[in-house]
Amino acid sequence: MTEPCDLSAVTARRLIGARRLAPSELLESCIRRVETVDPAVNALVARDFERARAAARAADDAVARGGKLGPLHGLPLGVKDLEDTAGLVTTYGSPIYRDHVPADDERIVAVLRRAGAIVLGKTNTPEFGAGANTRNAVYGVTGNPFDPAKSAAGSSGGSAVALACGMVPIATGSDTGGSLRNPAAFCGIVGFRPTPGLVPSEKRGLGWSNLPVLGPMARSVPDLALLLSAMVGDDAADPLAATVHGARIRRAEDFAVPVDCDLAGLRVALTPDFGFAPTERHIRAVFAAATAPLCPLFARAEEATPDCRDADEAFEVLRALSFLSAHLDKVRSRPADVGPNVRANVEEGLRYSAADVARAMGAQTAYYRRWQSFFDRYDLILTPAITISPRPWRELYPAEIDGVATRTYFHWLALAYAVTLAGHPAISLPVGTDRHGMPFGLQIVGPRGGDALVLAAAAALERALAGNPATARPVPDLARLAAAPPIAGAEGFLGFD
Repeated sequence: MTEPCDLSAVTARRLIGARRLAPSELLESCIRRVETVDPAVNALVARDFERARAAARAADDAVARGGKLGPLHGLPLGVKDLEDTAGLVTTYGSPIYRDHVPADDERIVAVLRRAGAIVLGKTNTPEFGAGANTRNAVYGVTGNPFDPAKSAAGSSGGSAVALACGMVPIATGSDTGGSLRNPAAFCGIVGFRPTPGLVPSEKRGLGWSNLPVLGPMARSVPDLALLLSAMVGDDAADPLAATVHGARIRRAEDFAVPVDCDLAGLRVALTPDFGFAPTERHIRAVFAAATAPLCPLFARAEEATPDCRDADEAFEVLRALSFLSAHLDKVRSRPADVGPNVRANVEEGLRYSAADVARAMGAQTAYYRRWQSFFDRYDLILTPAITISPRPWRELYPAEIDGVATRTYFHWLALAYAVTLAGHPAISLPVGTDRHGMPFGLQIVGPRGGDALVLAAAAALERALAGNPATARPVPDLARLAAAPPIAGAEGFLGFD
């Protein structure tokens, strides 16, 4: 019998609305799952069970009274620990904020609560989201649900693991160099990087930078679309949430359910590396095998890539600029409490001149325009979501791929930040496993503003892949996780590196 916590978000919400599943019943199922398997993986690091139970009882009463319910009514939610939650500790993965309890929810949390979601707890993240290995000196490491000795990626690693294990049906994430897409790929769930501004953020320090975005994570594309529909909006606090005065252009109903998509009408480009990413040979082979049966579904599918020259240099400079803005004071005043990834980015940022920044911004603009020309010929791009198969989490970052040294601690994320630079929407969709038995994520990239197209195409591909165990979303062995020793006992569990 299916446990309530294993139901899709769409199904659970429908059953709640039909009075066939009580929000409190769903919540207790999620809590039992957390208590059973989380010791093995350490995904839900700050728990809010008692307040969640009170919210679930109130949700039960609202169902009994009848009337209109929110789109997420009664659905337990995991919130990434970079996002402020009123009355619940929010550490950002940093010892500096070990005891920080915000007075208010930030916008994304507040709107999801208003839509009916029930915050179950905070999901683990690396310090300030730096690096794609979910480890920190407050809560320790989050292990991959398919092998807790391996990385869950990051920075939304806790959200991805909680979803994969059925602890929550929906979770929040954020993405700069793939922080939604990377853990989705490593953990066998779905993560979507929307167009910057589609999900407003009032916390982005460099308000006009398109690099960081907030977005949804779920176990399926329809679940993800449901969550996204509650996140979107126009908000003057975010300069990128552009609007027409007096007009409403970001509508929830445009994203609540993926529209039907005729794959046979789409022109698709396939690339294992965007011409520059250090994709390992193993992943290239898995990508070729995974996409070969998909190509006949499209009007045209061929190997091609946009011109991505200068991507590494531009991203490195602009990313360091963001870290310099956000974390210079911390590195100077409390260096012992700041980890190596954050320090490296701040130190790098201090080396750049105004001329370097101007050159990087100009390179990004030229890059964006080349992408627009490419999308005159194609509707979508398919790539691997990440350059490698999961490696042990004790490795802070991959220093080499296929024997070749990586440029930086985030160079292995180049397949993701190639898209970030252009500002296009992209999703990581689980497509079976790789040759090591670990999840494989397919990245689907859309045109400028093509969020609805990406979701529709991903939903159509998900349906096409679901019938074959070799290509369907992989599911971790929960019994094995329940019997596994607590990850907290592993050597190197707690710390930055």
